[in-house]
Amino acid sequence: MNVAELKVTVFSDYICPFCYVGHHRLMRLRDEYDLRINWCFIEIHPETSAEGEPVTSLDYPSEQWHQMMQNLKAVAREEDIAIAEHSFTTNSRDALLLAEAAKEQGRDKFYDLHEKLFSAFFVDGRNIGDRNILHELAHSCGISSDVVESAWQEDKYRQRLLSNYHAARRFEIQAVPSFIFGERKLTGVVTENVMRSAAKERADSNSA
Repeated sequence: MNVAELKVTVFSDYICPFCYVGHHRLMRLRDEYDLRINWCFIEIHPETSAEGEPVTSLDYPSEQWHQMMQNLKAVAREEDIAIAEHSFTTNSRDALLLAEAAKEQGRDKFYDLHEKLFSAFFVDGRNIGDRNILHELAHSCGISSDVVESAWQEDKYRQRLLSNYHAARRFEIQAVPSFIFGERKLTGVVTENVMRSAAKERADSNSA
């Protein structure tokens, strides 16, 4: 059976818990479509140190943060997604640069790293701002140390993050995760049914 190709642009960051949930929901569309995802990584908290900081440093009002975490836990239970208590955050820039470099290592290695970055932070509580941890994760995916170091040294990867930032402005992205299905933009923790509706709309417009 031929599976329709579906192109989606996603704005995301590895330290965003709702991006982690959104990623899982989007991946479920693979049962109907050949997903071709343009991952546009956006650094949402550049002010945070790579050593890691308690989430209180993000300066959310306590009631708002509590409600966000309650919503996150409810969605994770609903989707059967493993997620630990979200007690600290970190700087994601090096992880995002590494992900950009991993794209050049092939689809399988990229997605292996992509999954491991999310799970390292949200399931295992590891600091993905730590370059030693990033080296370890990359090595487990068959990505060489030379590739990892090039991610942090070569200007082209920094330029890609800058391009992602400009793309977000063009699409008037206000928050991550955001999913672009053709002319339709979805932002936040949207349900799988809403994603499927947007995907069908996109696929139908391509076949019209």
